[in-house]
Amino acid sequence: MIQKRYVYIAIFLILMVSLAACNQVPKNQDQSTLKVLAVESFLADIVQNVAGDRLEVETLMPKGLDPHSFEPTPRDIARISDSDILFINGAGFETWFDDIIENLPENLVVVEASAGLESRIVEEEEHEEEDELEEEHDHEIDPHFWLDPNLVITYVENIRDGLIAIDPEGKDIYSSNTEEYIQQLRDLDVYIQEKIAVIPTEQRLIVTNHESFGYFADRYGFEIVGTIIHSVSSSASPSALQMAQLVDQIQASGAIAIFLETGTNPKLAEQLAKETDIKIIYDLYTHSVSDSGGKASTYMDLMKYNVDQIVNALGE
Repeated sequence: MIQKRYVYIAIFLILMVSLAACNQVPKNQDQSTLKVLAVESFLADIVQNVAGDRLEVETLMPKGLDPHSFEPTPRDIARISDSDILFINGAGFETWFDDIIENLPENLVVVEASAGLESRIVEEEEHEEEDELEEEHDHEIDPHFWLDPNLVITYVENIRDGLIAIDPEGKDIYSSNTEEYIQQLRDLDVYIQEKIAVIPTEQRLIVTNHESFGYFADRYGFEIVGTIIHSVSSSASPSALQMAQLVDQIQASGAIAIFLETGTNPKLAEQLAKETDIKIIYDLYTHSVSDSGGKASTYMDLMKYNVDQIVNALGE
């Protein structure tokens, strides 16, 4: 009987020592337990390419949702808080993030993918009817860097460094995946240049729903004739005067197409089309990838699909 009691005590002590040892192992030393979250679906795809098979990347926003109108729910905030690392686009794209950052865990690693890139400044148009009320909003920073694949190289490098910070043992994997993906981005840039070569320079005229194609236009020689919403956010609204001026700009330039993103309300574009006889391209993917198996289920496919749509609309 006494021997059995000693056996039970020994088993109990072994269990206690094992549990204590488990509790002393930092969570981040086991990559299988790491929780990686990216805000936007296109960004999650880029992060996954760097992470490879070592980590699984989750997306905060549902696919197809306009990030400009996103407001996190308590469940979203809980998912962020429960993560080990969060990837955001940055440059003011996630306007809601500043409101919650102070309440997030101190050990949460937040990586701004666009950190280090120089932003385009979008100047607001001056109108007689707009006075001191608009003085605070005379310019905006354009956060849509990812529509130029060359700028995504900086994203990838920032992502690599963030993953290495939480999982040093995966450094070689992340570094190798980064180099491979950077080459894919350079190949994508060549693909785009070859595709748009069929569009005469004088026909590279873009009208869009809002200020989102600036970096793309700068890289590939397009002129943005105008935007329905003169803002980097699609949640803003144009005035009647701005719409009238856009009609004049379209007619004076000879632009032949308005490009709308998926999920955009086409009402204003259709009004413009009636007044200017311009055609509408409805389904560019800019802020979100499509569902798996769709036309733009990865960032690479998103860019190629958009370019094909632009070339089909503007090319000879």
